[in-house]
Amino acid sequence: MSGVGTFTIEDGIGLITIDSPPVNALSHRVRVALDEGFRKFANDPEVQGIVLLCAGRTFIAGADITELNKPLVEPSLREVVDLIEQGSKPVVAAIHGTALGGGYEMALICHYRIAVPSAQVGLPEVKLGLLPGGGGTQRLPRLIGPEIALDVMIKGDPVPAPEALRLGMIDALAEEGKLKEGAIAFVRKLLAEGRPLQRVRDRTDKTAPYRGKSEVFDAFRRKNANATRGFMAPENNIKAIEAAVELDFEAGIRRENELFNELLHSSQSAAQRYYFFAEREAAKVPDIPVDTPVRPIRSVGVIGAGTMGGGITMNFLNAGLPVTLSETTQENLDRGVATIRRNYEHSVKRGKLSADQVDDRMALITGAVGMEALKDVDLVIEAVFEEMELKKSVFSALDAIVRPDAILASNTSFLSIDEIAQATKHPERVVGLHFFSPANVMRLLEVVRGKASDIGVIATCLKLAKTLRKVPVLSRVGPGFIANRVMSPRTREAEAMVLAGTTPEQVDKALYDYGFPMGPFQMFDLVGLDVTGRGGGERTLRSAFVEHGRLGQKRNGGFYDYSADRKPTPSAEAIEIIAQHAKFRGVAQVEPRAQEEIVSDLLFPVVNEGAKVLEEGIASRASDIDVACILGYAWPVYTGGPMFWADTVGLDKIVQRLDELAKIHGPAYEPAKLLREKAASGGHFTR
Repeated sequence: MSGVGTFTIEDGIGLITIDSPPVNALSHRVRVALDEGFRKFANDPEVQGIVLLCAGRTFIAGADITELNKPLVEPSLREVVDLIEQGSKPVVAAIHGTALGGGYEMALICHYRIAVPSAQVGLPEVKLGLLPGGGGTQRLPRLIGPEIALDVMIKGDPVPAPEALRLGMIDALAEEGKLKEGAIAFVRKLLAEGRPLQRVRDRTDKTAPYRGKSEVFDAFRRKNANATRGFMAPENNIKAIEAAVELDFEAGIRRENELFNELLHSSQSAAQRYYFFAEREAAKVPDIPVDTPVRPIRSVGVIGAGTMGGGITMNFLNAGLPVTLSETTQENLDRGVATIRRNYEHSVKRGKLSADQVDDRMALITGAVGMEALKDVDLVIEAVFEEMELKKSVFSALDAIVRPDAILASNTSFLSIDEIAQATKHPERVVGLHFFSPANVMRLLEVVRGKASDIGVIATCLKLAKTLRKVPVLSRVGPGFIANRVMSPRTREAEAMVLAGTTPEQVDKALYDYGFPMGPFQMFDLVGLDVTGRGGGERTLRSAFVEHGRLGQKRNGGFYDYSADRKPTPSAEAIEIIAQHAKFRGVAQVEPRAQEEIVSDLLFPVVNEGAKVLEEGIASRASDIDVACILGYAWPVYTGGPMFWADTVGLDKIVQRLDELAKIHGPAYEPAKLLREKAASGGHFTR
């Protein structure tokens, strides 16, 4: 028996059981246990076959990524691999929970794999900016063929055990709850049938047909070009799979090591590994203990059946929670419910849902005109028009209708939760739940904590986010909260830039090349300038486009002209409208800015606003800002988000440029105190 390993024998079958909570990661201690167990059973004449099991909730869930970039402590994984592959006794990996990354690589090293139906397997390293570095890029193509391996590794998603069996990633399914018994029976069957040891490394039957056929890989690159744009890791994964096809195993392993090390030492992988931990840290609030009692959420009310209310409702339906959907008129209610059904029917057409699943989800909706039907729900989310007096009237009415222990939440994107809470007699139960549009798709959920919000209410909302498969980011009260506020300077500076002579397409291209899916002007046109261009009575650049009847893609073009298939092209009319508005505003014309300067002048102010958000305590961690911007605004994850990126650029460089911009454009660009202090001391936001 080792510190994390138990070694027992049942009628000639050796059982190695790893127990290293919480997820049996392939740490040094686990490698020691594996090394000890396989040596013990290899030399024991009583043992005819070996089963590798794990205690707790999962098989080996993956590598211990905290050990990356640290000196290797023996035994290495390679030593454990040799014990298995060079041994003379069949080894079966018995999988429950998840076998991902290094965990599934360990299973691939074993001669056979059996799993319970609820298990999941896969190689998700691409999501950390890496590739499987334990031989996975060489073994998986040999096991299931390069085309399927490409899909599995480049998507990086877990594969459910029944699908894994179909693909050949595992060899058998055990009865749920009886994995050990199933694995032992499987080994006995192997021995009884005299089946040979299946060393995946030695197989060529699935790779030989693809040798010399580079067009297979080129076609995959073209098909996935949009999804992998800007990322290093997908291309290195593809190259490693090509090596599995073209090279012998040992040469392929050397190639895998080269490609792995290239990624490991890249800024992209550092950013993606940082983000991996940042996303998990976001739900942990320092002053809210993990054992804080939470309220059960068994039923939900949503006020407003428009775009946001409908999307919010779908989140709860997807989680199996009944929703009472409230509107002011039957017509509005019917329209909203019909839209929800239509959205689900699109999912049926794409093969994401069955018709029966749609019916089950729609059956969870109870429509109501007025708010009286909300009296017994556990949580109410208000999703009405963004107008303070309207929201206060809704909350005042709700306060008298719902149960005393019900949580009242607003989906406001920028209004004060504290002011809304003042309309109630119980402000401690009021919270902000800011969903991002489309609410049924976007993973970010800003949980806005008012001055009076009870910590049990906040803890409940953080847990609820997980139920809804959202990533919660806690925000204190402030205009725009975190994501909208931090990103607002990018919009302000983009408009100022085009008024001064840089074209919309130059701005959009710079941000697209940086890694955003589209630039701000393409986004304005997509959403509709009538939506983003009105407000406050001020004549803005976008409202000038609306005055000229240019509403974006929906009508007459916007900052771009559009073909019948909505492909944008530069617009002479748009340039003229911009020039007229620049003259109206008295903006002096300058030379268009170079691409690098466009990026810095648009994104350095975002970093500055992030520093202000930290100063004010709106966000408690720089990493929370990065999570909010990546999930809410599609900031490219391979840069780590604005605050991580700022640390890689250099805070002194950012302060210097902001000082220059402040001299030109005024105090809005003045570096935040926190930013200036960190730059002066050589500090960082995220290190």
